Formats: sequence, structure tokens, C-alpha cells
Amino acid sequence: MSSARSLEELTRPLLELLELITGLESTFLTRIDFAAGIQNVLFSRNSSTLHLPETLSVPWGDTLCKRALAEQCPYADDVSTRWGDSEAARVLGIETFTSTPVYLEGGSLYGTLCAASCDRKPISSDGQHVLRLFSALIAQQIQQDQLMQELRRANAQLAAYSFTDALTGLPNRRFILDELQRMMAQAARSGQNLIVAFIDLDGFKAINDAHGHDAGDAFLIEVGRRLSLGLRAGDVLGRLGGDEFVMVGFTAPGEPGRAPADATRQRLTALIEGHYELGRWRIDYEGASIGVIEAEPGESAPEEILRRADALMYETKKARRATRRSATG
Repeated sequence: MSSARSLEELTRPLLELLELITGLESTFLTRIDFAAGIQNVLFSRNSSTLHLPETLSVPWGDTLCKRALAEQCPYADDVSTRWGDSEAARVLGIETFTSTPVYLEGGSLYGTLCAASCDRKPISSDGQHVLRLFSALIAQQIQQDQLMQELRRANAQLAAYSFTDALTGLPNRRFILDELQRMMAQAARSGQNLIVAFIDLDGFKAINDAHGHDAGDAFLIEVGRRLSLGLRAGDVLGRLGGDEFVMVGFTAPGEPGRAPADATRQRLTALIEGHYELGRWRIDYEGASIGVIEAEPGESAPEEILRRADALMYETKKARRATRRSATG
């Protein structure tokens, strides 16, 4: 019992000991679902004719446990006459019954630890004391299990926060680098290359200056949403920070006459360009500078692959600026 790692590992040997100490052939632990009005047998040990299956569920209002608690009668060897109107007791043929509540911290009732027999049998004061002791041990294990579950949930939330961009809810730079490493290994196994797109939102500062930072944040969130809707199966999208996003995916056959990098660039461009309705702000956006590279697995580290895509994005940005100057000049 000292090495028990779960409620079941603790309870089963306790039920066996409880049978030996009380002499009652059926020992069991229950849990009470007050919302549903049901008492469920979680674990049981049955060594004779009385059999309480672990699948047993009975209405809480009809149980001997509820009657024992209400009447402060933890032991009875005259169940058929004392609680003769109990359907559960009649069907099971219970004559001797002892029960103690399992209370958690704060006084909440978790369930009951019980022993029963079809025959009339006495229970010593030591037996009742052991029943209460085992109930306390089970309560401690339940609370320990609940604490561990809370810790696991908290750790999962912390991990999620550490890998998530707070504004957009997209993966952040840390997650993208880890995922890129994993995808490189997968691409090596499958014989594919990776497509990495580095996206920089041209004119984002002008949006902030003209409409304010709230509008800028709303714009970033909407860009992330539009890009997410256009992802293929297996693609990963993240925000690196500021107005920079990155998309990573596996190569796929492009449309006729287009390489995978070109097809990806055009797909992402179409997703970002256009009209944005952002509450009280309306923005006609001309698009982003996007650098898309095709990387072979194992050719370089994730950081280097991002730097290559970033460098190509800046070349694209220069070309777009030159085109706009020519158009206005």
C-alpha cells in the first residue's frame, strides 16, 4: 500500500484487509454523484454469495449508505427489518451492513467505504476503527490524485503559454523552431522538402499611425485568422513577433508551370491582400512581402532556414518598394 500510485492500487488491498478484519464477505468503495443522484461502486471485493459488481449504480436516495449517514448508524445487523423498504438491500439480500463516509478536505462527501454480508454478523469496535482509518487513507489518496491532476493541468497550461503568441493565439517563435526541427526529421524520412514562408506585413506602421495600436492589434489578429483558414493539412503557421509571421509546410506538387515556392507565395498573397473590416476601422491592404524558400532536410539548422527565408523576404520588399516608386514617379 505504501507504494500505491493510484486510488485503485491503494483501495484493492484495503478491501481485502477489511474483509479479513470484519469477516464480511463483500467490501467496496463507492462514489456519490450528487448531481445525477446516483451512487456508483468503484471497487469491490466479493468472496461469497453476496456480490456487488463494480458496474453497480443505484439511486442515492435508496442506498443503505445514505440511510446510515442520516440516522448516524454506521453498523446494522438487522437490515431486512431496519431498512426493509430499501429496494437495493432487498434485491442484494443484505442483512449486515457497515459504512463510513469518505470526506475530503473542506468536508465534501466523496463516497463511502462499506462492508456487507447476507448473514447476521457482529462487528467489533476495532473493526469499525479500521474502517474509519481506511477511509482516511483513501481520502488522502484521492486528494493526492486530484493535486497531481491539477499540477499536470497547470504544467500543460504553462507549456501552452510558453509556445503561444499572446495576441493572436498562434504558435510563437519558440514553437515554430521546435516544430521546424521535427518537420525536418519527418521530411528526411519521407523524402520531401520543406516550404518555409517568411511574411512581413508592409505598411503595418502606417496602420498603427493612422488608426492607433488597437486597430493594429485587430489587423494582426485578422491576418493570422485569414492565414490559418488557408493552411493545407500539415502546414504550421506562427507569429514571430511584431508584424512578422512564418508558415512551414511540406512540398506538394504545384499547379502546372509553377514551382512549390511560387505556388505558396501566390496562395499566401491572395489570403492577405484585400479589404479588412475591423470593427470601426476599414482598411484596404495592398499585401505583404513574402520570402518563400524550399529547404532540403538536413541542409541547415532551423534558425538558418528562417534566416534564408527572411533574407529572401527583404529582397522581395525592396522589389515591391521599387515598383511602387516607379508607379508613383
